[in-house]
Amino acid sequence: MNAVPAPEAPLPQATGAWREGDPPGRRRWYTAENPLQLEAGGELPGVRLAFETWGHLAPDRSNAVLVLHALTGDSHVAGPAGPGHPTPGWWDGLVGPGLALDTDRWFVVAPNVLGGCQGSTGPSSARPEGHGRWGGAFPFLTQRDQVTAEAGLADALGIDRWALVVGGSMGGMRAVEWSVSYPERTGALLLLATTGAASAEQIAWANIQLHAIRGDPQWHGGDYHDTGHGPYTGLGLARRLAHVTYRSEPELRIRFGRTPQGTEDPFGGGRYQVESYLDHHAAKLVRRFDAGSYVVLSEAMNAHDVGRGRGGLRAALGRVTAPTLVAGVDSDRLYPLAQQAELAALIPTADRLRIIESPYGHDGFLIETAQVAALVRTLLTG
Repeated sequence: MNAVPAPEAPLPQATGAWREGDPPGRRRWYTAENPLQLEAGGELPGVRLAFETWGHLAPDRSNAVLVLHALTGDSHVAGPAGPGHPTPGWWDGLVGPGLALDTDRWFVVAPNVLGGCQGSTGPSSARPEGHGRWGGAFPFLTQRDQVTAEAGLADALGIDRWALVVGGSMGGMRAVEWSVSYPERTGALLLLATTGAASAEQIAWANIQLHAIRGDPQWHGGDYHDTGHGPYTGLGLARRLAHVTYRSEPELRIRFGRTPQGTEDPFGGGRYQVESYLDHHAAKLVRRFDAGSYVVLSEAMNAHDVGRGRGGLRAALGRVTAPTLVAGVDSDRLYPLAQQAELAALIPTADRLRIIESPYGHDGFLIETAQVAALVRTLLTG
């Protein structure tokens, strides 16, 4: 069986990243005036963040909400697929008129993370002064660097303080960094299926995915963007592994069991339904994402530790002043409830741990929109 099955549409030229000349869609851009000083040393010049907005900023700029996406998300939180946006909004049921993030009241901002591949500066981006693409030379980033870049975007928009910062998974990592790095700019905080520091198991799962990508013969040390063929096999394998950790065993068992795919015979080289399901998600990702960004963002997630250089987790989370809700998914095996319980216990302004009930595992924070919406309304109307 091929690592990426016969595609429904042609594979992209080396990368599924958004590139100059592609339709902009709803994106806008912020470009930093100065190089970004990086936590690990050195600097990143020419930083640009793609972002989308919904609603209108109030005259006193008090109604801005920051929404932070997970690993393979982007700025397209709401809205249909179309030119420039290969997939519909990933939280489409949360943002819009009359919804929890009511765009008749709130000004919603969603940036594509620094290091990403949907319009923000990342490995697939051109280097400043015409020196080709960043590729394997793109520097190591941390969540703290990414939040610093997002603070520059807030400055450019004239937003001194967010009414709410919300994120799940990797977006939750950045949300907690916002609340610790900029407590005076975080009016309320919603942390979903996330952690204050990446665990050994989370690092281990990511490490296997990184080996899959870097072991692809088309990786070329990260310098594949202009070769005409990307590390599709490695990125597809990484996605398969990740997707299993994103869902729960009971869901996979009930949904697929041992049923063959269509008329395929597993005893004759065919697939089970669950294998076809993973093939489908792998094929989708290689068409809309960049392997280099997957590596950069995974390493940033592995490095996540809000207590680093701040006296440890307890001391760092003690800086949070925003009213906070922390929620976990009861079936999440990648970011287990113990991690959210720790956040709820150590953040002075948090109350009890909230539980999202879902059979879908880690992806429950994306799927159980009604439960997330209730948490958002609690913070914005409380």
